[in-house]
Amino acid sequence: MLIDDTPRRAFCLRPVLEQLGYDVVAEVSDPRKLHDEALRLCPDAIIVDTDSPSRDALENLCIITESCPRPVVVFAKDPAREAIRKAVRAGVSAYVVDGLAPERITPILDTAVARFEVFQAMKNELHSVKIKLTERKVVEKAKGILMKGAKLNEEEAYRALRKQAMDRNLQIAEVARQVIAVSELLG
Repeated sequence: MLIDDTPRRAFCLRPVLEQLGYDVVAEVSDPRKLHDEALRLCPDAIIVDTDSPSRDALENLCIITESCPRPVVVFAKDPAREAIRKAVRAGVSAYVVDGLAPERITPILDTAVARFEVFQAMKNELHSVKIKLTERKVVEKAKGILMKGAKLNEEEAYRALRKQAMDRNLQIAEVARQVIAVSELLG
């Protein structure tokens, strides 16, 4: 998907991208339509060609990064550090100043996609670790409740949770949540 606030430039960039073998699924000139178009089309990558990314464009790229992440490459004329930092915070994978030479486009896009994939993998791993940590805390709390209420030692409390989980075909964290809920109910 190609985003350009100047249709004349988009008219020049589209044929170059197509000549390099890319399918341009849409051209968007209004940055406020960027998110809706990205949701509708699910492009493999988003290319922004601009003098300097506008606030609207960056806000919409940020929304895309949260709702339907895509590799984003910005070709800009603005070399200001603050513009680059804002773009990166919005989810831009590559910010290239004055680099629209056709022979550079493919390596730049390939690099942006690779960086995006690495970042997404790290983000997914972090999310997984956070979930496991939260589940561990829930299990520890439930063990504490069982140890206090049923006068069990730590190992016995864990075995009781695990047995209940296996008998009911649930994850141990779910059984732990139920133990905590019942404990809070009985107060």
